[in-house]
Amino acid sequence: MSKKVLILAANGQIARLVEQRILNESAFKDVELTLFLRQASRLNDLAHQARVTLVDGDITDAQAVDAAIAGQDIVFVAVVGHDTKNRLTNNVIAGMQAHDVQRVLFTNVLGLYNEVPGEFGRWNAEMIGGGMAPARKSDELLAASGLDYTTLRLPWLNDRDEVQYVVTTKTETYNGVSGSRQSIADVVLQLIADPSKYNRDSIGIADPATQGEDRPVY
Repeated sequence: MSKKVLILAANGQIARLVEQRILNESAFKDVELTLFLRQASRLNDLAHQARVTLVDGDITDAQAVDAAIAGQDIVFVAVVGHDTKNRLTNNVIAGMQAHDVQRVLFTNVLGLYNEVPGEFGRWNAEMIGGGMAPARKSDELLAASGLDYTTLRLPWLNDRDEVQYVVTTKTETYNGVSGSRQSIADVVLQLIADPSKYNRDSIGIADPATQGEDRPVY
């Protein structure tokens, strides 16, 4: 039985890693991808794939997002919404509720709950600045939505090849400051493979070897 996965902002670096692994690893051979992005032609290299549908649209367009969500099993939002009106989050929630789609993986930032300690936590909050308020609101909207959501609190990212990470939950201190995009893609794939993992939870993801650093590790 196929599993239908919608990726919003499907041309992002982590999204591309997820897509390539789904299309090339036998464990995901039954996954069908709907890839939603502005200028869908940017993913023309995937257009020939039988399991890929490309959708040209804007994530702030409620009707476009609603139409893309219809018939899906899992929605992966591969971008952080810093919009003060939380249009992306509201569009996703409304579309999923309208079409009875339950499972969503939603990218966000670290520091939502003041869970990042020390000098790095101070610096992180300063760098995110005004983006923290809508990021927190996005998480709150998901928690109140009744959906089977997972908030993905991403570290400061690098392009290292290794997959090395530890997961912390909402009530735990964030472990690490940085992590590879490959690691984040791996977490997303784990959740696609087993949607019951970290259901209705918020998880932090980072390389534990970077714990204690004051600044991101690249």
